[in-house]
Amino acid sequence: MGSRTGAIAVLAAVLTIGCGGGDDVRPAARSSTAAPAATAPPPPAAAAPDAGQKPRIVFLGDSLTAGLGLAPGESVPSLIAERIAEQGYNYEVINAGVSGDTSAGGLNRLEWSLAGDVKVLVIELGANDGLRGLPVPAMKRNLDEIITRAKARGVTIVLTGMEAPPNYGAAYTSEFRNVFRDLAREHDVAFVPFFLDGVAGIPALNQADGIHPNPEGARIVERSIWKTLEPLLEDAE
Repeated sequence: MGSRTGAIAVLAAVLTIGCGGGDDVRPAARSSTAAPAATAPPPPAAAAPDAGQKPRIVFLGDSLTAGLGLAPGESVPSLIAERIAEQGYNYEVINAGVSGDTSAGGLNRLEWSLAGDVKVLVIELGANDGLRGLPVPAMKRNLDEIITRAKARGVTIVLTGMEAPPNYGAAYTSEFRNVFRDLAREHDVAFVPFFLDGVAGIPALNQADGIHPNPEGARIVERSIWKTLEPLLEDAE
């Protein structure tokens, strides 16, 4: 994006993604058309999908995926679901975003996030790892395990990248950034280098916190994700 350094500085100044949410928050995944779910224990392991069940696209992430501050229909997964319906694809989109989540939290939730006939997993995790200065090798292990386990089930992966704030130093931010690129290459998966590309650091495209996209910003993120996701759908069906 045009001014990624400025955007990352905003990330450092404002938040833990999710406005104070912690790793202990674990609501079950929800359909993109539903209101945010209350905290709940994980559901039991799913049985084999019914013949009439739609294949699923699951978005596994933090509050950027959950759509913090947006109406239920304005989150990125909801916008993807809207586009899928308009273009006649036969998928259900599941929003498995949890505010405040880290890569470790996403890994802990993976089994029930993959319940049902999941064909595509879009991974948006790591922002909170970077904001908290958590060890980069641990984040890489978590993401690697998520990708490995999902691929073992035959799930197609879209990995999205994130940036760490600059206050941890150039070495940390570089190592952090490279994790996503390296994993995409090592696992040969579809890759969106920066989830907030074209939105981060632009006040007109973000909410008052300066971090979470507003409805217009979410539309830009959705279009960016769609460019990578759409070519995968026919192959995944």
